[in-house]
Amino acid sequence: MGVGMRLFSQPRFSVAFTPQMKEKAESFLLPESSKIRVQPQGIKTRCASDFSWSEFLSSSGVEAECVEDMCVFLLVCGLRRVKDPLYLLKAFSEWHASHPQVVFIIIGPKMDPVFCEEVEESVSRWAGVYHTAEREQDELHAAMTHSFALVNSSISEGMSAAILEAMDLGLPVLARDIPGNAAIVQHEVTGLLYSSPQEFILMAKRLLDDRPLRERLAENG
Repeated sequence: MGVGMRLFSQPRFSVAFTPQMKEKAESFLLPESSKIRVQPQGIKTRCASDFSWSEFLSSSGVEAECVEDMCVFLLVCGLRRVKDPLYLLKAFSEWHASHPQVVFIIIGPKMDPVFCEEVEESVSRWAGVYHTAEREQDELHAAMTHSFALVNSSISEGMSAAILEAMDLGLPVLARDIPGNAAIVQHEVTGLLYSSPQEFILMAKRLLDDRPLRERLAENG
């Protein structure tokens, strides 16, 4: 019996966030498959009442004469390679060059010191992209309500709390098309899924130009 099988044989039950995760686990753990239960991840959102959007942008390095004109694409993640926060930077910076009102902000804790240096170096090289320090949860949620869209660029996900929080707050979601994201984001219904940086830009432009789409995604999410 392998280590994984021994671990699964000990508890009475094991939890999968989605039916898709349960199905995949069952394919590897047939003798213990009856123990697997689906339990979606729960979230709770609360916005800081004294939050200042202009101060948030300024502290993030964004300079703008009129903050209301800015379209912020917010990537919420801990800085580690599996979240792949550098995936979209080049393509987004090229878009920003012709549309200065769109900016990309990465926000989250520094979890991998070596990788954090790569992120900071990349952010300093590409115009229109920024990294800002993590905030208290209620401040983060307030920043999300002022943002244009929530971005997920992860290589792998279980069930993204940031996506669930964005949906709860009525923020449109653009997520990388991976199994964990596709399990909770229905393309063009509760969010938009993309498979490459180029496709992300096409989706982002579409979201920018199509107000009914934005409203539909926010409502359905």
